[in-house]
Amino acid sequence: MAEITAALVKELRDKTQAGMMDCKRALGESDGDIEAAVDWLRKKGLAAAAKKAGRIAADGLIGLATADKAGAVVEVNSETDFVARNELFQDFVRRVAQLAVGADRDVEALKGASFAGNGKTVEGELTDLIGRIGENLVLRRVARLAVGQGHVASYVHNAASPGLGKIGALVALESGANQEVLATLGRQLAMHIAFANPSYLESSQVPATALDRERAVLRGQAGATGKSADIVEKMVEGRLRKFYEESVLLDQIFVSSDADGKTRVDKVVEAAAKSAGTPIKIAAFVRFALGEGIDKPTTDLAAEVAAQLGH
Repeated sequence: MAEITAALVKELRDKTQAGMMDCKRALGESDGDIEAAVDWLRKKGLAAAAKKAGRIAADGLIGLATADKAGAVVEVNSETDFVARNELFQDFVRRVAQLAVGADRDVEALKGASFAGNGKTVEGELTDLIGRIGENLVLRRVARLAVGQGHVASYVHNAASPGLGKIGALVALESGANQEVLATLGRQLAMHIAFANPSYLESSQVPATALDRERAVLRGQAGATGKSADIVEKMVEGRLRKFYEESVLLDQIFVSSDADGKTRVDKVVEAAAKSAGTPIKIAAFVRFALGEGIDKPTTDLAAEVAAQLGH
């Protein structure tokens, strides 16, 4: 009898999108043979998921949900943008985002959570949805922010419907200020984050390796000017400030319809705190853009048509 390892179970899950316990049973029934386990799952009614697994899913939706002091963002991928307009798919993404607000879970724990009291897990519901919609669907990632006192605000860009879109941002504000004040500021900041795509909250969070790499690039650029070494170093430090302005949220120029195009985000927060009469701090933020990091194959439509016609 072959040993059914966690790695083997994970491989089958990745291949079929079936539940963990189903994968474990399938491997047990097939003596650890992956392909035989796939067939076993298909025979037990998971054929749709098994057939579609492995097809690249890089489209879909970002879903956001908030509950005053907590918020969550999820990414659920589909193969085509057409599915992103499907009401069943949209409802699933919306409900998973709402479920994610309730507890801090990684994506695997979220897959195993109970789905709306219907006796299925999130993963089980997703597997059923694959069969009904006819495309590979993947719950790819989740993030949750929460504060003890304050507010978590959200913004979704290119909204397909409320709380669903192509880019989603959350920002957590720690403060004792009025909730209406925090909600207004939070939404403005979330919109800025969606647009400006910062990588870090504050400059102290930038890894030394990232700074060293940036300095090396800037030093090479400045050195090409033929200036003296001390001038080159001044040029590098000056250009490094531009790096911070592009990558660090608090150092970025605030983007808003009524902004002056000069004020940094940290100054906007300071002004809001002064107006509210109490400190306001950006505790954390998160931004998801649909499909980022997924390798999408390029399709030669002419070659594809020619192949189908036998040319």
